[in-house]
Amino acid sequence: MRADASDVTRTKHGRPVHQWRRDVVELAALFTAVAVADAVANMVGHGPDGPVLLAMSAVALIATAGFHTWWARRHNHAPPTAHHTGARPSADAEQAGPAAAVAVDRTPQTGGTTLWRMRTTVRDEPGSLAALCVTLAEQGVDILSLQAHPLAEGTVDEFLLRAPTELAGAGISRSIARSGGSGTWIERADAHDLVDAPTRILGLATRTALDAAELPLALRQLLGRCTIRSLPAPSRSGPRGVGAAQGAPVEGVLEGTVLRLEGPEGEVITVERPYLPFTPTEFARARALVELDTRLGPRIPRSQDVLTLPEGNSITVRRAGTADIEAAKAMHERCSTRTLDMRYHGPVHDADRYLNHLLSPRFGRTLAVRTASGRIVGLGHLLWDGDETEIALLVEDEWQRRGIGGQLLGRLVSMAVEAGCESVYAVTQASNTGMVAAMRGLGLPLDYQIEEGTLVITARLEATPVSSRLPYDHAQRPDGRAEHQRAGH
Repeated sequence: MRADASDVTRTKHGRPVHQWRRDVVELAALFTAVAVADAVANMVGHGPDGPVLLAMSAVALIATAGFHTWWARRHNHAPPTAHHTGARPSADAEQAGPAAAVAVDRTPQTGGTTLWRMRTTVRDEPGSLAALCVTLAEQGVDILSLQAHPLAEGTVDEFLLRAPTELAGAGISRSIARSGGSGTWIERADAHDLVDAPTRILGLATRTALDAAELPLALRQLLGRCTIRSLPAPSRSGPRGVGAAQGAPVEGVLEGTVLRLEGPEGEVITVERPYLPFTPTEFARARALVELDTRLGPRIPRSQDVLTLPEGNSITVRRAGTADIEAAKAMHERCSTRTLDMRYHGPVHDADRYLNHLLSPRFGRTLAVRTASGRIVGLGHLLWDGDETEIALLVEDEWQRRGIGGQLLGRLVSMAVEAGCESVYAVTQASNTGMVAAMRGLGLPLDYQIEEGTLVITARLEATPVSSRLPYDHAQRPDGRAEHQRAGH
């Protein structure tokens, strides 16, 4: 049995030190026991009823032992069971702090669990976060990770939770509100959210460092569901930052649910989400990612794919950038007016003007098809359009109907799937049967919208995985080229 705190103290080495009162009591009890034993012995040995008294003593002794056993079992000092709250907690429980004193039912859940991402604002005072954690524990909710975003007043806490399936998100929000949380936002999470924040941020920085086209996607994954737009700099004159000052200063702007950052080429990058204000921590992370992209400058992967056409000619498919503008203009000159009109839907003489935007990795990804002599004969574009993704193709007249368009389209859709896009759309003319056939060849669910001769075809990407691989994902040969593939008809 554990001694009471009033009777025992401990030295700095942890050894018990008994007080003098306990020693006196024990000594008195010993003398009393000896006196009683002597009196009983005299009565048994010299009295007429000695055997009877002896039997009665035995019965009393047995009864006393039985009562002591019952009392010890009822008032033992073992840790309480899950349903017993009356016993005193164990020493380990006492040393665990205030939170350990809360009785929580730890019985394993019989049903499944659901992952949730939750963000709430708490007062900046001791115990505020503890109250939320206790509330979640009482509901059987496990906290997998926690990030704190300090504000001028209060703190925004972002949780990754694993909750019983039967517990709805609205129920979690209501319990958090009763515990002092405000502005609570909650949504379903998935296995990708299990990666801790530093690892995820380092992965996004690595992707951005390898490919300038990854910046918008990295920002979207960093900040959650949001819309990202990039507007050209108002002026190219003057030192860096002067031309873009009207839209966003060099240090950026944080305005509630809107971020404005100056891009690597002076453009204004706007990030917006309707449901949750950005925190200074998120703003600093986004600004650091943009600064990394700016310092590294324009860059694209240089791997390429080699395709064999039905007639035996070999062509290569690789990423293109602003360094390919002159070669792309030369292809424009070899294209017919009808081909350019179906691609650009505007004055043909303005086609060259679009190339600076289309080939910039800041606005998407471009694939170029080249012949053995290095001439560009086809271009495929995957363009970030806010929270949507546009897909576009242009194949030189002489090289049409050889399967090049289908090969380009399949690779662009694979890139969109890899980037996490839910759908892609193509804007063309209803008479462009080649583009319509290429979209149908993807084998994905398609939606069609026609307005005044303009056809918009939307492909939903979550339904069917695309078999085409990314051009820079192929196993490289010693000469730096990927394995050969045969283009379809």
